[in-house]
Amino acid sequence: MTACISHTSVDCRDAYQLSQWWKQVLGYVDVADDPNDAGDEECMIIRPDGGHRVLFIEVPEDKQGKNRLHFDLRPTEGSRDEELARLRQLGATEVADLRGKHGPGTGWVVLADPEGNEFCILRGEAEAAAT
Repeated sequence: MTACISHTSVDCRDAYQLSQWWKQVLGYVDVADDPNDAGDEECMIIRPDGGHRVLFIEVPEDKQGKNRLHFDLRPTEGSRDEELARLRQLGATEVADLRGKHGPGTGWVVLADPEGNEFCILRGEAEAAAT
């Protein structure tokens, strides 16, 4: 017997705003029969193919310290640096630049979403295969 992951939950101060931001980052959508509205205390987004879901849940306290769990994102098209530029335009902030950590063409960049939740942007698959 095993278990499967139903969804990933993210504690936050504003579930609606953060869900809207992550929809842009991931290309996810609202659950068809449960759309998110401003003021909702819980907002679920889902991959368009019905796969992975992320649930944003409002909590009273602000984030403190480093995440114990985070997303590692890989661009579906283009390079890590192109995706990094897009994420910065959406409002992500850089926490640490670890590009080249294991030699030229390697590494990742640690970013934070508008509420300070860290996530990483990795190289695209074609980019990684070329090195």
